[in-house]
Amino acid sequence: MIGESAMTLQSRMDGVIEQALASRIVGCVVLLRRGGEQIYARAAGLADREAGRAMAQDAIFRLASVTKPIVATCVLRMVEAGLIGLDEAVTVYLPGFRPKAPDGSQPKITIRQLLTHTSGLTYGGAGEYARGLAGPLISLDENMRRLAGEPLLFAPGMAWEYGMSIDVLGAVVAAVNGTDVAGAVARYVTGPLAMVDTGFGVRDAGRLAAAYVDGRPPKRMAEPEIVTDDDGETAFSPGRIFEASAPQSGGAGMAGTAGDVMALLEGVRSGFLRAATQEMAFANQVGDLMGRAGKGFGFLGAVLHDPVAAETAMPVGAVDWGGAYGHNWVVDRGTGTVLVVCTNTAFEGCNGAFREEMVRAVYG
Repeated sequence: MIGESAMTLQSRMDGVIEQALASRIVGCVVLLRRGGEQIYARAAGLADREAGRAMAQDAIFRLASVTKPIVATCVLRMVEAGLIGLDEAVTVYLPGFRPKAPDGSQPKITIRQLLTHTSGLTYGGAGEYARGLAGPLISLDENMRRLAGEPLLFAPGMAWEYGMSIDVLGAVVAAVNGTDVAGAVARYVTGPLAMVDTGFGVRDAGRLAAAYVDGRPPKRMAEPEIVTDDDGETAFSPGRIFEASAPQSGGAGMAGTAGDVMALLEGVRSGFLRAATQEMAFANQVGDLMGRAGKGFGFLGAVLHDPVAAETAMPVGAVDWGGAYGHNWVVDRGTGTVLVVCTNTAFEGCNGAFREEMVRAVYG
C-alpha cells in the first residue's frame, strides 16, 4: 500500500470491518484486487469464537451460492469445448429431467435458462429433495429424479426465480464429463485455476470456519439451523460438508477459501474464458425479468445497469452476488476491480448492511 489514496482505502475498509466485528459478524477474510494487483488482503475476527481460533487468510468456508459461479464457469468452459450447447435442451444431457409447467406440459428447458435462473425451477416446493444447504442424503441421480417431479413455477423463459437451476447444471456437467460433479469442476475450473482448497468437502478440517447466524452477538449455528427472515425459511446443515453421501450440489455444496474465490473471479475477469464467452457471462441475459431495481442477471451473478435505482456505490456494469453462509463478491471489469468478502455469519455477510458498507469503502 503506497501513497495517501491507498492508505485512505485501507483505512475505510479497516473501519468497516472493525465496526461489523463489534457486533454483527464473527470473522471475515476480505480481498481486493485492481488490474490484477492485490490492493487489500485482511483476515479479521475469529474463525471459531468458542475455541478462540483467530481467522486466517487460508480459512476454509462453506461457500453456499458462491458455488454457483464455479459451476457456471465449468459449463461455459464446456460450451467453449463444444461439449454443451447454450440453447440445447437439458434433456439432451439428462433425458429423464422433464418437469411440468403450470399448464401440465413438459416444456423445453435450455442450458441458457438454467444459467440465468429463468427455467421455472425454484427453492420452493414440497418435495423431499436436497436444496444444497440441507436435505436428504441421497444420490445426485435420485435428487434430480425428485426435483423433476416438482412443478415449475412458470414456463421457462417467462420469469426469473432463484433456485435449483445450477444444481441441474451440476448434474449436466457430471453426465457430459462421465464423472461426478467434482470431477468435472476439477477438470475445467478448479484444477486449471489452482483452486486447491475448493471442493465438495473440506480439505483441512482444522481450517474450516465455524458457522454463525445473525444475532447481537451472532449465534453459533445448530445442526440443523432453521433461519426465518423476510424471504421465508432457510434450512442450514453445517455438518453437511462432511457428508460424502450428500448429493454434490452445483448450487450450494462446495467449500473453499477466499483466495480460491478470488482466483475464479479474477480468472473470469482477465481471460480464463474466451472474449465472446466473457462478454455473454457479464451481460444482462434476462432483460427486466429479474424484478430488482437497477439490476439484471447474467451467467454468473446480478448485472448492474442503474446504480441509483439499486442504491449501490458500484458502477454500471459491475456484477455481484454472494452466498447464504455469509459471503459476497463483486467483479467490475470497467476498473478491473474484484472484491471478495467471506464471513462466517449468515445472513449479515451475504445480504446485510456489511455488504454495501464494504462496497462503499472500496469505491470511496
